Amino acid sequence: MATVVSRGRGRRTINEINMVPFIDVMLVLLIIFMVTAPLISPSMIDLPSVGKAANQPDQVIQIVIGKDEALQLKLKDKTSTIGLREITSAVKEAQAGVPNTAVVISADKAVKYEAVVRVMDTLQRAGIARVGLSVQLAP
Repeated sequence: MATVVSRGRGRRTINEINMVPFIDVMLVLLIIFMVTAPLISPSMIDLPSVGKAANQPDQVIQIVIGKDEALQLKLKDKTSTIGLREITSAVKEAQAGVPNTAVVISADKAVKYEAVVRVMDTLQRAGIARVGLSVQLAP
């Protein structure tokens, strides 16, 4: 609302915004933030560390997911192409004689994450305990 000021011969309106209430509110907010900022503690996440396992697996079964999401099962020197439905029976058959067997999933960089999770979920539902992901470390 414009204020009316009378000076001299006539009335004239002042078209200026009163900044004092705005400055008061901003200073109160600044004080509130300055008081509460030291009280807020940053959240800390305890990430797992990467290290060597206590006991190395006796045998490693590698499942390779190609660019076209085709699955290959590698066991020692043998490589065979399999489907998602046959993967659990093939892994359990490969684990049959060896108690300490690890399954490692290697996927191409272009493969969707969904395909990798689908394979992991299939193995987990079948009761296969040691499943890991193979990654390439950046230089």
